[in-house]
Amino acid sequence: MAQDFTEKQLKSSLAFQGRMLEVRVDRVLVPDDSQTTREYVVHPGASVIVPLFEDGTVLVERQFRYPVKQHMTELPAGKLDHNEAPEYTARRELLEETGYEAQRWDFIGTMMPCIGYSDERIHAYLARDLTYSKRNLDEGEFLETSRVPMSDLLQQALNASIQDAKTVIALLWAEQFLRSSD
Repeated sequence: MAQDFTEKQLKSSLAFQGRMLEVRVDRVLVPDDSQTTREYVVHPGASVIVPLFEDGTVLVERQFRYPVKQHMTELPAGKLDHNEAPEYTARRELLEETGYEAQRWDFIGTMMPCIGYSDERIHAYLARDLTYSKRNLDEGEFLETSRVPMSDLLQQALNASIQDAKTVIALLWAEQFLRSSD
């Protein structure tokens, strides 16, 4: 039987409140009855989309990410708005960022990318039967899109050319989902 290492929150305080996230500092009781501090980010969650065309290409984005000071290749994604269902977020973000709508949606998994310091959960979806409507980027959002063969993206994910974790994981999950549904 596995041991229980659950920590008990004794006190929680808000260290920072931003537009998108907050940082909390908690005092906790650990299994040996001592106390320690835990700092973590509270995040509303997000959805990531693998937009797959019938020809086997995937729609990806290239955008500058300020925290890492690099242009990154990523799948379309976005944060959940207050009380918003993850699939609704996925549909909204795909349309806003790329101009595409999908007729077929499959949930492929939920990842927790930073469990040591954040409660963020990212819900991954495979979107198919895509049709172009109209792109509507958020104010201050700049990105370009391109279609890349899924096989090329998988190779880039495996050789670390793509470094965005949500993109790497969602691509691998999508490949596995497609293999198991054949």
